[in-house]
Amino acid sequence: MPELFFDSALLPFHFCVVAIFVLIIGETIGIYIGHRPSNFIRTVIPSWIKDSPLLKVQISRFIILLFFLINLSYAGYFIQLSFFAFHKAFISSSLIFIPAFIMAWFFTLFMIHCLDQVIQPSQTSCQVDLVGRFATIVSGQAKPGASANAQVKDHMGGVHYVQVEPEFGELELHAHIILVGYNDSHYIGKKITPQRDEHLPQFYQDKYDD
Repeated sequence: MPELFFDSALLPFHFCVVAIFVLIIGETIGIYIGHRPSNFIRTVIPSWIKDSPLLKVQISRFIILLFFLINLSYAGYFIQLSFFAFHKAFISSSLIFIPAFIMAWFFTLFMIHCLDQVIQPSQTSCQVDLVGRFATIVSGQAKPGASANAQVKDHMGGVHYVQVEPEFGELELHAHIILVGYNDSHYIGKKITPQRDEHLPQFYQDKYDD
């Protein structure tokens, strides 16, 4: 059994599984310390990938990466174990990596576009309803390139938790902000001070009071 685990033919797909756990654990911890792997990944993704028509979905690029790693590991294991069932030996990982990569890519595209059909309508209405409303930072500190979790109420009184980044400066924990726009996978927030809050138009005061 240990020989199977450390077989060189399976190691690339073992690394995919390890990477999945590292990313998930790192993202979970990063939410609380304000340094998340997803923020770094978003900055290093080339624009030609980010703007690809195939990836025009309402799903975080970080989630797409996780889906791809999961599918790549499954495809690799499936091909290797299928070959082993007939020939009692594994094939070199260099020979099957490209087929496994192609399988994983197609399955990932299928998954994200199916999910996009489910979540796109609700996210569209959420963007329209929440822009212009007041929110409070409830987890982490936000700065350009690093979002934080904010709590906001819609016009029906429903509570939403959204990712928020400022255009400049920082938004500290418990800061009161106003959502002024939406960009990719997060809202753009501006901090409001008590002095500014006193002079807000009644229309926005009503939103805050909701």
